[in-house]
Amino acid sequence: MDLEKIWNADAARRYDTPGTGMFAPEVLGPAVERLARLAEGGAALEFAIGTGRVAVPLAGRGVPVTGIDSSRPMVERLRAKAGGPAIPVVIGDMATATAPGRYTLVYLVHNTISNLLTQAEQVQCFRNAARHLAPGGRFVVELWVPELRRLPPGQEATVWKSVPGSIGLDTYDVLRQHVVSHHFRFDETEQARLFRSPHRYIWPAELDLMAQLAGFVLESRHADWDDAPFTADSPSHVSVYRLPSAR
Repeated sequence: MDLEKIWNADAARRYDTPGTGMFAPEVLGPAVERLARLAEGGAALEFAIGTGRVAVPLAGRGVPVTGIDSSRPMVERLRAKAGGPAIPVVIGDMATATAPGRYTLVYLVHNTISNLLTQAEQVQCFRNAARHLAPGGRFVVELWVPELRRLPPGQEATVWKSVPGSIGLDTYDVLRQHVVSHHFRFDETEQARLFRSPHRYIWPAELDLMAQLAGFVLESRHADWDDAPFTADSPSHVSVYRLPSAR
């Protein structure tokens, strides 16, 4: 899949929403704080670094950050930010691209592993994280929990967002474990803008098995970056996987 066709210049231009949504301080702050602690003074590698939503403030905390991303327009937005030019970025697929050096932390936030549309690619992503990590290093994945319990028989879509000016729908293909997120934005006119992104959803247990295949063990799982307990009703999770100290 060519993610650059999805995350093109138009998508990159509309991605950043300073101070709101996933850029809100109460959302972004805890993520940066937790990742800084997990890096334990070492260097971090972000898969799908995008416009640097997390990488820029994390680097501002003194953590050396490198990125991998397949979308040049998203990386151009990163380069335009204060501190962005100092962050090295490799253009390539997060499942296969190689960044120089060894890291104590690799992280993948905001559901991005689901942009890989096959199980094989997702397993390959875990193995790529393991290749970049020093012994004892951590791989952190932030991911949503599929909402299949909200799908009655015969229904193929769920509403995940409904606020003034924006509606979000997810349409499910349960046979292939695929979902397409539809983001509708509109104003007082009759015109609406639609952005769609395909995903392969992953259950937490399947994610754990992918980790095992790459040599990781699950260190912790919480419902959010503030370490809230993960329960059967949690809509998402932050999972921390760790390599053995000696390999």
